[in-house]
Amino acid sequence: MWLIVGLGNPGTEYADTYHNVGFRVVEHLAYRWGGRIRIACGPALISNPVMVGGAAGQEAVLVLPQTFMNLSGSVLPKLFDRFETNSERLLTVYDDIALPLGRLRIRQKGSAGGHNGVKSLISSCGSDAFLRVRVGILPERPIERLHDFVLSTVAKRDRELMSHSEVSAADAVEALLREGPEKAMATFNRLDLRESKEE
Repeated sequence: MWLIVGLGNPGTEYADTYHNVGFRVVEHLAYRWGGRIRIACGPALISNPVMVGGAAGQEAVLVLPQTFMNLSGSVLPKLFDRFETNSERLLTVYDDIALPLGRLRIRQKGSAGGHNGVKSLISSCGSDAFLRVRVGILPERPIERLHDFVLSTVAKRDRELMSHSEVSAADAVEALLREGPEKAMATFNRLDLRESKEE
């Protein structure tokens, strides 16, 4: 059983922010795979197990932590126990301010890179070896206060590219589970959605 965890902050006031792109990607996967993220499991909302699109025999549970971002890892122990799994079957999706908007990065392990949600996951797992899909959110224009920016509503000028990024991130999750990390990284780590926008 795969656990696919979208990182974000709960509450309608955060739903359309840059920091909640992980939530939106997982919600898109729920729509795509016919799941509903409504079941309480500790400090998280989860779906019933769903079949991963295009990945024969692969099942996943979609997870939205209901803690705030810096406590995201607290949802994992109960999930690992309930589904008899561990961090080797964990895949997380989250925003990355170090990547330009329109770029994705798939990684199999690594540091938190300053992301408090990922830092919490690593602390809870006791390992940084879990799959992640990082979704770039850095716009081409200058930003002033980083904290204020990530918690701001996605700007109108960024919405189209953000929407395409979220769909591509969902595609990347499917590719990871269908084809494995190496093939998925070869496809999505070089993808630049800004180029298609310019065309």
